[in-house]
Amino acid sequence: MAPVTILLRAMTGLICVALSVTLRAETFTLTSTDYAEGDTLRAAQLYYGLGCNGENLSPQLAWSGVPAGTRSFAVVMQDVDAPAAIDAWHWVVFNIPAEVSELPAGSGDPKAGLVPEAIQSRSSLGDPGYAGACPPKGQSAHRYQIRVYALKVEQLALGDESPAAAVAAEIEANKLAEAQLEVKFGR
Repeated sequence: MAPVTILLRAMTGLICVALSVTLRAETFTLTSTDYAEGDTLRAAQLYYGLGCNGENLSPQLAWSGVPAGTRSFAVVMQDVDAPAAIDAWHWVVFNIPAEVSELPAGSGDPKAGLVPEAIQSRSSLGDPGYAGACPPKGQSAHRYQIRVYALKVEQLALGDESPAAAVAAEIEANKLAEAQLEVKFGR
């Protein structure tokens, strides 16, 4: 057999192995025991003021299929149907250690200490931690996107006073991958 033929067969074999490994790689996925994609938020995850009678409890979240090189995670929840003039950030938590793959329900309360190594910056309502949904009455249901980001840095050099938009920009600049779960709520 000619050396070129042997080389071509070897290269073809290597390509097939690489494709097989790539096809078996997990997809970065975000799930919740509280919600599936498209579900309607329940009272537990609604805000406790502004006319909403919720419990302001962040949902349970878990992620899998983490990409290689992940050094930390960040989670955000944003109302994507809020008016353009309103920066509707309901939860921004970052510097979640790479070995963490779940946030239990209630992690959005910084006083609960469920994610002590992470930083929770202020929501659009002004307090650090989770701020449940509470869209204006009479509007169609708003979509709330909950996203987890795998980051290539161990920590973002930001604090709990950092504006959510500034944290989001740093997340975007350092992300390896993101996964999303979208829920809705209207009143």
